[in-house]
Amino acid sequence: MTVRKQPTDRFWEIDTLRGIAVCMMITYHLFFDLNYFGVYSMDLYSLPVLLFLYPIGTVFLLLVGISLTLSYSRAKQTHTKAQLRIKYLKRGSGIFGLGMLVTLVTWVYPHDGFIVFGVLHCIGLSILLAYPLISSRALAFLVGVLCIGLGVFLQNMVTVDFPWLLWIGFVPRQFYTLDYFPLLPWFGVVLIGISLGNTLYQNNTRRFKINEYSHNPVSRLFCFLGRYSLLVYLLHQLLIVGLLYVFFLR
Repeated sequence: MTVRKQPTDRFWEIDTLRGIAVCMMITYHLFFDLNYFGVYSMDLYSLPVLLFLYPIGTVFLLLVGISLTLSYSRAKQTHTKAQLRIKYLKRGSGIFGLGMLVTLVTWVYPHDGFIVFGVLHCIGLSILLAYPLISSRALAFLVGVLCIGLGVFLQNMVTVDFPWLLWIGFVPRQFYTLDYFPLLPWFGVVLIGISLGNTLYQNNTRRFKINEYSHNPVSRLFCFLGRYSLLVYLLHQLLIVGLLYVFFLR
């Protein structure tokens, strides 16, 4: 079953899923900040918290891959191959640059556990590395599974005494950071998202049937958050910390 959409349309289900992940992220960071500032103590490494935490990053990075295929499907109709390479070079570099800004800000405050290679670093570099596989299904899936397998192995079986390869997944002893998304395994999740995107959406066309809920008030809220997820990510911690300061930390 094929449902046609105009090339400029967004797929509401993608924005909704991203918006749900944004709400989960805000919820987790609220409890993290409550614990960090001593307002409310909880075990952030308990199984229930980890089962809530890991799907957030997984959904975000899967959607990065799916969104890359949708963007590429639209852009290739109006861009040359050289222009496409420049487009995604700029996009990946720009997001990676925002990640470096986060590194700088967290190095100034709170400094302890400042973010060296967080989710924005991972997304930016993944966009650059994934471009050769952006039209692939089988190969992107196979390489993605390999990356995830290697990442799980590195994080559970290998520790090193140097920090230079932590962006790949080699974790130094006593390493602590507030946000860590190494390429292994998370680049693999992006690649699986690319495989899914090329399977579920082709030529900017949805290849499956779905009921239309884009005008539902709840869906519209999630779509809004999902559409502006990068801005929400950059600003939500400032808002949370500001509110905690007003109500609890003065």
